[in-house]
Amino acid sequence: MANARKTSGNGHGTLIIIGGHEDHEGEKAILKEVASHVKDGRLVLATVASHEPDGYLEKYQASFAELGVSKVTELYIDERDQATMEEKLVDLREVNAVFFSGGDQLRITSLIGDTPINQLVHEIFARGGVIAGTSAGASAMSETMLVRGTNASSFRIGDLSMAPGLGLLPNVIIDQHFAERGRIGRLIGAVSQNPRVLGIGIDEDTAIVVRGTQFEVIGAGAVYLVDAGDVTHSNIAEASADQALSIYDLKLHVLSSGDRFDLETRRPERRKE
Repeated sequence: MANARKTSGNGHGTLIIIGGHEDHEGEKAILKEVASHVKDGRLVLATVASHEPDGYLEKYQASFAELGVSKVTELYIDERDQATMEEKLVDLREVNAVFFSGGDQLRITSLIGDTPINQLVHEIFARGGVIAGTSAGASAMSETMLVRGTNASSFRIGDLSMAPGLGLLPNVIIDQHFAERGRIGRLIGAVSQNPRVLGIGIDEDTAIVVRGTQFEVIGAGAVYLVDAGDVTHSNIAEASADQALSIYDLKLHVLSSGDRFDLETRRPERRKE
């Protein structure tokens, strides 16, 4: 049964998945981690998730310049047909680092899914590059993506919307701004619909750095792993949409900076002092 629930990494690069509101003023621990993977000082900032991306580029340029990333260029489209334009693709052909900023994750997948932009992002990752994403950019990393759901403490069965993500990290669902917005209920609701999928909730100014089948937590907050693989009962299939979710034998892990997690075995590892 354990083999049927494997959650393994895809590709050969590094994913840096951020819960939002990463520090730009202090130690910049998360942005420093991104910068450490950037070759030749060049990074593409994909602001596709935002309806109004003004100011994003200048903010990230300033922060990354202090960390040795000398050239940050912006990739923005507001219509799907722009994802085939050479002027939108040229920077992606020359870098090993892409950073997806926040906004609406459905904009990311609906605008670039199954386009040359998406293909180039996967190629960068496959050849050892780094793909980072914060807030909406974090949620879009997974194969199945949480689009929206209420932040109520008692999850109602009809309160959830999901869609296909970019597929960079299979067999997980990622939620962000996690503790700050009280999203534990909706992540439990998401994994109850398909217990094969592991739920990952990431606090603000916190990230997971994924290499292969393992990740390490960095940043100021916590990461929550919700595993429904051994659940013995839930009412998700039978109850009405406005009824509260009932679920038994759910497993929860809470990790902080320095902790590691194996996505294949679904087991945490203690930090090394």
